[in-house]
Amino acid sequence: MPIADSLRIVKILDAERETPSIKTFFFEDLLCSRAKPGQFLMVWMPGVDEVPMSLSTIGGRSSVTVAKVGEATAAMHNLKVGDLVGVRGPYGNPFKPVGKRALVVGGGVGIAPLVPLTELLLKDGVETTAILGARTAEEIPLMNRLEALTKGLKMVKVTEDGSCGIRGLVTDAADRLMRRDRVDVVYTCGKELMMWKIYRMAIERGIRVQASLDRYMRCGMGLCGSCCVGGYRVCKEGPVFSETQLKEIEGEFGRAYKDRSGRKVEFSS
Repeated sequence: MPIADSLRIVKILDAERETPSIKTFFFEDLLCSRAKPGQFLMVWMPGVDEVPMSLSTIGGRSSVTVAKVGEATAAMHNLKVGDLVGVRGPYGNPFKPVGKRALVVGGGVGIAPLVPLTELLLKDGVETTAILGARTAEEIPLMNRLEALTKGLKMVKVTEDGSCGIRGLVTDAADRLMRRDRVDVVYTCGKELMMWKIYRMAIERGIRVQASLDRYMRCGMGLCGSCCVGGYRVCKEGPVFSETQLKEIEGEFGRAYKDRSGRKVEFSS
């Protein structure tokens, strides 16, 4: 068994509340410290479930940023410093730096994998603009991390109620920026309907796209097929997909996903 597929027990070193429903948990793990932005872990909560989580910090201390949406994530929100969890991975296809002018678009907890990506882009000298959105100001996670990246980063905050930054939707802000500025590539993560709109805007302008998709995963290793979309397994060929791959799965991307039972469910706006 490859080392990444083995279960490792890690200790929670710190837990930070990002928003009323999102927390970030820090831990140390050698393989996670070598991960690439966009890769994910399978995180095991003993007696509850094992669920995929994107890495929001990569380095000596790694982290996952968790929205409380189900039984396993609710259990994670009860974790305290010193508690133990299991991790496997990192898994999946990461974001790939291309071009010299990047637009990063994230919403809610989807901002998490975009933070280490943004750090990498700035390190590589890529001119980067980040558009971050949520319903309200208090629901935008990881703002301290991003606001600390002052060198070379332009940041646009968007909230639906106007409590922070521009009032409106991230898609509207992204459309205005793509009309106004030269962009080589768009990286995006968040609600799939949002990513679908970003994808369509970008390809109409000949801009490359990389989007991180979310699907129900059981194994994380490409064996069970529960996360298939089109001819791809999100855990192996994704979670980050290029505009070429997204074109191939347009029949499902932004339209429908399979739930835990394998039933097809359409995305709601």
